[in-house]
Amino acid sequence: MTIHWCGTGLSAIPGLRRLIEGGYDVVVWNRTVDKATEAVGDIAKDIRAFGIEALEAELAPKDIVVSMLPGDWHVPLAELCIAKQANFVSSSYIAPEMKALATKAEAAGVVCVNEVGLDPGIDHLMAHALIADYRTSEAYDAGNALSFISYCGGIPKTPNPFRYKFSWSPLGVLKALRSPSRSIRDFAPLDVNRPWDAISSYEAPLPTPESFEVYPNRDSLPFMEDYKFDPAWQVKEFVRGTLRLNGWANAWADVFSEIETLSGPEGDARLKEMSDQFWADNSYDEGEPDRVVLCVGLKAEKDDTTVWHKTYVMDAWGDEKGTAMARLVSVPVSLAIEAVLEGKIAPGVHAAPSDPALFSAWLDHIGTLAQHLQVVDQRA
Repeated sequence: MTIHWCGTGLSAIPGLRRLIEGGYDVVVWNRTVDKATEAVGDIAKDIRAFGIEALEAELAPKDIVVSMLPGDWHVPLAELCIAKQANFVSSSYIAPEMKALATKAEAAGVVCVNEVGLDPGIDHLMAHALIADYRTSEAYDAGNALSFISYCGGIPKTPNPFRYKFSWSPLGVLKALRSPSRSIRDFAPLDVNRPWDAISSYEAPLPTPESFEVYPNRDSLPFMEDYKFDPAWQVKEFVRGTLRLNGWANAWADVFSEIETLSGPEGDARLKEMSDQFWADNSYDEGEPDRVVLCVGLKAEKDDTTVWHKTYVMDAWGDEKGTAMARLVSVPVSLAIEAVLEGKIAPGVHAAPSDPALFSAWLDHIGTLAQHLQVVDQRA
């Protein structure tokens, strides 16, 4: 069985190198062969120019296609895998078009695993672990009021005046700022048109507690079902969001104001212009450490008294081996590939696993990737 790893961008390399060094049969596909050679040419035996026709000609049943390409490639590659009875892995969110492939994938015996990077990915594993822990605790009561938070952010290890630095094109960040979000606050849906309309403060239970600015991201509500929340549970708060350094909102105030005025082709052109300028002014310097903070917490209250409250808190930063972001996105992808090869994930379209054997083992491994990973009992 061959692993066809497509894309060798900034967030792909540690997981790819781990698989090659582990002795797996890996073909590396990239639109620019020279860039792939620069990244893994010292250990990769087979590097090829990416093209879907060329990949199709090489793809055999039970092979695995890994898409670390832009999002519009994921569904075509998953469709190709189903046609060829190969398997598919990506770190990205499951788009509706991907979800629609579930029946075909299952019928073909094909595994399509998505959402196995950092966020989404590691956050899902932490959520599954917390909910499984809570369900078996003495505090469990179907009548408890539950509050769930998941905040993740890539931030500069050394703060800068802009309170942010870019690991890749800023265009994705700028477009995300134009997206509405949906979460739950005070037992009711909270619909927000723009992230800056719902910025709040969150104190992360790090060894030295640290506060951050946070805001809801995308539509959090479908993840209640993904995390196996009982529909009868009383949900006081449920939010998956983004974490930023304190001062971020003030530093970006002019950006928010301008984004609000942009529309149509001229607006898209201006966004691209802004993106290019931000990349020039606020990208990471060679060797400069990035930082990733992820907090996933679950709290249960009975009669307004907290009866159970645990939070996973992870803090990681770049070192001489590379960025924290690259490690935390691509190494979980490599763990998913191994699970597929070992037959531990059933055919169909899936996100990061809820199987305790898998999420426990993966979290143990992820603990070796971060400088700090801890479950904090906030009732203690």
